[in-house]
Amino acid sequence: MGGSKWIAVVAGVVLLAGAGGLALLYANKAGPFKDSASAAAVEAKSDLARFAVGPLASLETPAVPTPAPDHVFQDAQGRDTRLADFRGKVVVVNLWAMWCAPCRTEMPTLAALARAYPGGDLAVLPINVDVGEDAVADARSFIGVHEPLPMYSDPKFQMPFLFPGKGKMPQTILLDRQGRVRAAFSGEADWASPQARALIDALLAEPT
Repeated sequence: MGGSKWIAVVAGVVLLAGAGGLALLYANKAGPFKDSASAAAVEAKSDLARFAVGPLASLETPAVPTPAPDHVFQDAQGRDTRLADFRGKVVVVNLWAMWCAPCRTEMPTLAALARAYPGGDLAVLPINVDVGEDAVADARSFIGVHEPLPMYSDPKFQMPFLFPGKGKMPQTILLDRQGRVRAAFSGEADWASPQARALIDALLAEPT
């Protein structure tokens, strides 16, 4: 093949590759934008999203509130309890275990949050998910030094999988006075922070 013909062939290949590359680039570029738009539509948030800042930056605030699961857990005396028993209050459900170091780290902030709202309109419910008598006994001793937090237990370790976190620990869920899931947070957070207080105040201020 002559030199000029070889150059022409190479140039053609380069042009085709360039065109294909551009086409691929735009296809890939369009894909994420389309996916992002779809995700934004699916992951619509409520007005509580404005509190997803600072230590609560990962806060989930579903646009459509859903009723809390009707799952039975136990109070400190072993009596069956449901989240529906707390209707009329804003409820902070914290799912924790002794084997979960971040769970233990954030517990003092939950105790501080409970002390900040002594009037009874806010219920802070730490629900332990440890399994076995010895583990639950350790959890009871631990929660006992974090007054005024009560002891609740889900010995079947099911509740973490019934909420948006799907098994993540720790997991904190906020319910409005109607018993609906309004916000959820997976991981350790400072629940005595100004951001957390502002979120609680907003839920307490909602009409019943």
